[in-house]
Amino acid sequence: MSRWMLALLRLLASLPYPILRQLGERLGVVLYWVVVPRRRIARTNLRLCFPEITEAERRRILKAHFQYFVRSFFDRFVLWYQPAERIRDLVRIRGEEHLTAVGDRPVILLAPHFVGLDAGGTRLTLDRRMISMFANQKNAVLNEAMKTGRVRFNDSVLFSRQDGLRQAIRLMRQGVPFYFLPDMDLGARDAVFVPFFGVQAATVTSVARLAQMVGAAIVPCVTELTDTGYICQLYPAWDDFPGDDLEAATARMNRFIEARTLEMPAQYLWTHKRFKTRPPGEADLYGPQVAPAASIS
Repeated sequence: MSRWMLALLRLLASLPYPILRQLGERLGVVLYWVVVPRRRIARTNLRLCFPEITEAERRRILKAHFQYFVRSFFDRFVLWYQPAERIRDLVRIRGEEHLTAVGDRPVILLAPHFVGLDAGGTRLTLDRRMISMFANQKNAVLNEAMKTGRVRFNDSVLFSRQDGLRQAIRLMRQGVPFYFLPDMDLGARDAVFVPFFGVQAATVTSVARLAQMVGAAIVPCVTELTDTGYICQLYPAWDDFPGDDLEAATARMNRFIEARTLEMPAQYLWTHKRFKTRPPGEADLYGPQVAPAASIS
């Protein structure tokens, strides 16, 4: 992405939302046909996770996913550049009492990779300081826009994965909620193999370990993209988490994400190689490697 393209996207973000939505949906159909490697990855994921449905139904979910994804990409520039009042109108919060109920405990807001991830995180920063992490993008212009856009309210803090968690832990202990993205395949390090839709998936144990380390409450946070904007849904804090078994706690997290995915299957990030890392002796499920998807983490 060049700076002139960024300027164009900033300009598009000022359009009325129904027009922006139509642009996203139409371009999503185009990208479904054009971005063949990502389509193949997503189709593989859907076959693995939903073997019981027809190929036609998987194709319907996949087409809708590309439309949702492109809509959410355009919406990022609303989140990064438009006034706070427009963001409040665009993203509604439900269940905020669950965040209040944890009191003074450190908090991890468990935010899986649905297309509304950015919208929910940005909306929450309008009312409080937040911490989150991100994956550095290969495109320097997009990377800088993302870093700046996500922290423009309430002195929020964004770490790259390479920074480690020491400063995040310090801020959590001071009462700053950690918007944590737990469900990408980052390799076998610090991960366990637990089921995701019945398929063994390398899943980081960071959520359980952090909760154990600082006594944090886990408040799940899932953001849905609707016809008119977003709904950021907060859920009650989990009881008895993580317990003594990190693997069982991590499997519990995956079951929660599965349940939310079943509620809106086209909005989960299927273009990510969720099953890239395999248990010893298992074959690659995706074939030849391709470049990572544009991250929403």
